[in-house]
Amino acid sequence: MNDVSGIGMTPAARARLIGAGYAAQGLGYAAVVTALPTFKDRQDIDDTFVSVILLVVCVAAAAGSVLADRVAARWGSRYALASGLLLVAAGLAGATVATPNVIFTVILLAYGVGLGAVDASLSMQGVLVQARLGRSVMSRLFAAYTGAAIVAALLMSGVLESGAGASLAVGVAAAYAAVIGLIGWRAFEPGRTERVAVVRAEGGPSVRPVVLICGMLIFTAFLVDSAVSTWSSVYLQDSLAAAASVAPLGYAAYQAAVLVSRLVADHVVPRAGRTALALGALAVCGLGCALVTTLPSIGAAVTGFAIAGIGVGVLVPLAFSAAGEAAAQSSDEVIARVNLFNYGGALVGAVLIGALSEPIGLQAAFLIPVVAVIATLPLARRLRTLAVPARV
Repeated sequence: MNDVSGIGMTPAARARLIGAGYAAQGLGYAAVVTALPTFKDRQDIDDTFVSVILLVVCVAAAAGSVLADRVAARWGSRYALASGLLLVAAGLAGATVATPNVIFTVILLAYGVGLGAVDASLSMQGVLVQARLGRSVMSRLFAAYTGAAIVAALLMSGVLESGAGASLAVGVAAAYAAVIGLIGWRAFEPGRTERVAVVRAEGGPSVRPVVLICGMLIFTAFLVDSAVSTWSSVYLQDSLAAAASVAPLGYAAYQAAVLVSRLVADHVVPRAGRTALALGALAVCGLGCALVTTLPSIGAAVTGFAIAGIGVGVLVPLAFSAAGEAAAQSSDEVIARVNLFNYGGALVGAVLIGALSEPIGLQAAFLIPVVAVIATLPLARRLRTLAVPARV
């Protein structure tokens, strides 16, 4: 890892600032998701149009992840993160005002590019600062994201209840992202890593096993996450006849479990080891979703979603950490590649389960995450082959 000049900060202080970047991402994303009903009414669009917009944002985010890799290679991941946060801030700010639907779509397209750039560069920065600290901190960084997402949901609830409107909450998220982006322009972790091609030319091995193993862990984790985030409330209300006030509890329990698991996972990794923890996290994800499919009751569903959250909360930071350490010399590029699996998993979790909800019902459709977990277990066992950091 090459260092370049940056302002004088301790690694711990930089870790806190990067944590603020994670919080900005969680605050902004949750603000957008919880504002969708308001945006739908304001823009006079239907569910199909919303689905198209979400697909566009997801594709744009994948492009943003690739862009972050290019920026990181040329100038360093701190500039990829700072510029991504500023683009997110601009997109969020633009979404606060009513515009023609074409312009609204372009605004969210720009937000999606920023979202993907921040997703990738946050993990690049997290791996770099974790290496400087010499201890596991990735789970706590992701906990900042989850905690901020919960804050955004509560903020949105409060402003809607007060009559202030969803735009206020989205605007707060935009301002926060802009502030962190401006501060981080000079203060984020200045370290840089080599390109994969350069390291391979020096005799390093292929990064494909690292990308495949860690990428599939990310794919499965985000498949579960997207399934629960998108369909838990619908399943509780439409399939189990839960009251409208009860339906969101499945997602709330899931997010609470994700937060708790991320707050403690950094302390467990050194004791249990990554391979054992990854296998356990996958098993917990599968158990949670299996409980949802086998016991069609409100209590069992809420409990199952919470159990799944424990596994997802551990799996995502663990996979990025493993990728960054196994390919330490080129971690920026490798993490950008691994991050792309995020969007594939998110699309499958949201779209495939939705497509199966009519022919087989949501209860049976939640078997899809269980199947994904079972398919990923053999790859997770191969994490031990990545235990010794490779040159690529």
